[in-house]
Amino acid sequence: MLDPKFIRDHLDVVAISCEQQHGHFDQARYQSLDQRRGVLIRQVEDAQAERNSASKAIGQALKEGRADEAEQMKAAVKQTNAQISTDQEQLDTVQAELDQLLLTIPNLPSETTPIGVDENDNVEVRRWGTPRQFDFQFKPHWDLGIDLQIIDFDRAVKLAESRFILLGGMGAKLERALINFMCDTHSSRGFKEWWPPILASAETMTGTGQLPKFEDDAFKTTGGLYLIPTAEVMLTNIHAQETVDAADLPLKYCAFTPCFREEAGSYGKDTRGLIRVHEFDKVEMVKFCRPEDGYDELESMVVDAENILQLLGLPYRVINLCTGDLGFSAAKTYDLEVWLPSYNDYKEISSCSCCTDFQARRANIRYQDPAHFKGKRYLYTLNGSGLAVGRTMAAIMENYQNADGSITVPEVLRPYLGGKDKIEQD
Repeated sequence: MLDPKFIRDHLDVVAISCEQQHGHFDQARYQSLDQRRGVLIRQVEDAQAERNSASKAIGQALKEGRADEAEQMKAAVKQTNAQISTDQEQLDTVQAELDQLLLTIPNLPSETTPIGVDENDNVEVRRWGTPRQFDFQFKPHWDLGIDLQIIDFDRAVKLAESRFILLGGMGAKLERALINFMCDTHSSRGFKEWWPPILASAETMTGTGQLPKFEDDAFKTTGGLYLIPTAEVMLTNIHAQETVDAADLPLKYCAFTPCFREEAGSYGKDTRGLIRVHEFDKVEMVKFCRPEDGYDELESMVVDAENILQLLGLPYRVINLCTGDLGFSAAKTYDLEVWLPSYNDYKEISSCSCCTDFQARRANIRYQDPAHFKGKRYLYTLNGSGLAVGRTMAAIMENYQNADGSITVPEVLRPYLGGKDKIEQD
C-alpha cells in the first residue's frame, strides 16, 4: 500500500494515478476519514492524559485523608473511562474503514513508466531473434499437440472442465524438462530455489496485492484458503512481518508452482491451446533489495528472464508497459513477449515488475542498516516470470516444428529428456 502520509500530502497525485490505471480514488471520503481519525486520536490521547492526572490526584487525596474528595474524583474518572471507550471504538471503526480504502489504491507508476490508456500505448524496448519463415504449412500448437498425442484437450474437459490441460507422453516430459531447466538456470545465476505451498491465507494474498482487488480471479477453498495465482505470493511473503539485515540484500528467490486463475471476464480470449487456462505451471523470480537499487535490480531480472528465451532460441521482444496496462502492485513493468507463428504476433510469456515498497508495507517487510540509518525501513520487492511453462512449451512446439509434423527439441533441453532430439508420434 502507499504511505498514508504521502496520500495525505498528495491527494491530487494519487487521484490522477488511479485514473491513469482505470481506477477511482474517493478523495473526499479518504480525506474525511483521515481527518476524523486525527480528531479521535487527539480526543483519546487528551482523555487518557486527563485520566492519568486525575489518578495521581486521587492518590494524593487519599494519602492526605481527603476520602470524600477522592470519591468524587473517582466518579469523574469513571466518566472519562467511558468516554475513552466510546472514542476508541469509533477510532477503531474509522481506522478499519481507512485501512480497507488504502488496500484498494494501486501503486504509483514510476517516472519511466509511459503514460497511456491500454496495450496500444506500451513502448517496445528491444527485440531478440528473427521469427522463422516456414517453407511448409505450419500448424498451431493445439493441432500439433493432438497430432503427436502429447496434449489431450477432450479428456482434460472430461476430468475437470474447459481451460484445463492434460499432457501425455512427451508432452508431460517436456513440461517437466522445462521446469527443471528453468529452475536450474536461475539457481546457477544466484537465485535460491524454494518449494512453497500452493494454498495461501487471505493475509498472505493481501500482502502481495491479490486481495481484495482480484478476489473474483481467485479459486477459494471451503476452509478459506486460496489457490495461489503465482509463486510471487508465497516467495514475497516468506519475509512477511520480518526485518532483513541490509548486508543480506539483495535476496534472490525462485520457485516452480502450479498457478490457478479463474480468468474472470476473459472468456473469448485465447481460448485455444495453452495460452489462457485456469491451471498452469510457472517458474517465478522474486527479489528483495534496498530502495536505491530497485530499478537496477529490475533491469537485471529482465535479463534473467531473457536468458531463458535466448538459451531456448525463441524470438521475443521486451515491452515497457504504460500506466493503463500496469498491474495493481507494480510501479514499473517490462513484459517479455515470445513469437508465436499461430498468432503471427508476440504473446506475453513473462512479466517483470518493481513494486517499490508497496508490497513491503502491506506485508510489513523491513530492513535495517545500522551503518547508514537508525531504526527500520521498508525495502523494495520485485517479481518476474521466469517463465510461464505452458506458453514456453507452445512457443517451442510452433517455432521448432518440422514439415513431417515432428518437433525438434532445443539443444539445452535434450539432457533433461534423456538425449532425445525430436518429438515424434509414438
